Amino acid sequence: MEYLQHAQERFKQQTGSAGTDPRRFTEDTRRPGPPIVYSATKTITLSDHVMREQRLITGFDEGPFVDAYRVLRAQVLQQYRQKGWNVIGVSSPSDQEGKTLTAVNLSLSLAMDLAHTVLLVDADMHRPGVHRVFGMEPDPGLTEYLFDNAPLAQLLIHPGIGRFVYLPGGRAIRNSAEALASPRMTGLVQELKHRYPSRLIVFDLPPLLSRADAVGFAPHIDALLLVVEEGRTQAAEVERAMDVLKGSVPILGGILNKSGRAMLTLRQGRKLVTTDR
Repeated sequence: MEYLQHAQERFKQQTGSAGTDPRRFTEDTRRPGPPIVYSATKTITLSDHVMREQRLITGFDEGPFVDAYRVLRAQVLQQYRQKGWNVIGVSSPSDQEGKTLTAVNLSLSLAMDLAHTVLLVDADMHRPGVHRVFGMEPDPGLTEYLFDNAPLAQLLIHPGIGRFVYLPGGRAIRNSAEALASPRMTGLVQELKHRYPSRLIVFDLPPLLSRADAVGFAPHIDALLLVVEEGRTQAAEVERAMDVLKGSVPILGGILNKSGRAMLTLRQGRKLVTTDR
C-alpha cells in the first residue's frame, strides 16, 4: 500500500497537520432546528430491506460500517465550522471506486446532525447514479433544470430520511463539462449555497481522470473528498488525481474503500477513513 502512504502525505501537505480525535464528537449538542415537513418536495419511502441491500447507513443501527461514517462526519463538520464551509464535492480518480455510495452515506450521516439540513446533488451528469443507490428509476433532475428550465422545487426528492433531500442527475448528457460550467449552473450553486445558512451541500462529481467536469467545477465547492478503492485504484491514478486538483480546491481527505478492515484508520495529519463497502 505504498501508493496510499504517498497519497496520505499529499493530503497532509494540503490539509495541514492537525489531527482529529473522533471521541471529541458525538451528535451535535447545539439547539436543533424545528422539524421539517416536506409538503412541496416529492417524498418516497425506502424500506429497511432496500436500505440494507444498498448499503445505506440508515439501514443499520450500529457496527464498524456506521461508525466509519460517523467519524467521517465529525471530520467534515469540524472543517465546515472552522472555515465557514458548506459545500463539499466527492469524486474518485476513476470509475467504479465507490464515490456515489460514499457521497450518499456522507450526506445521510450529516443529516443526522439535527442542526443542519442536507442537500445531495447528483452532478455526475454523464453517468448519474444516485437514484440507483436508492433503488429507484431515473427521475428528472439537474439536466432538466439546466436545459429545460424545470423548476427546482419540482425536482427535489425527500427519501423519507430525516432532514435530507437530493437533486437527481436527470437524463444523461454528453456535454456534461460544459453544463457544469454554464452560467445557469453557477447561479444554481450560489442559490443553493446562500439561501439557507444551516444547509450543507454535497455534490457527487464525475471521476477526475476520465472527464474534465470535476476540475472545471472545483471553484464552486469549498473542498473535495477523494475516494479510492483498495486493490483497484493504482498508484499512478492517485498521483495524477492529486496533480489534476493541485491548487484548484482544498483536499478535505481520502476514503479507502473496500479495505477489508473493520476499524477506521486515523493518523495525525493524515485524514484517511477506511470503510468496507
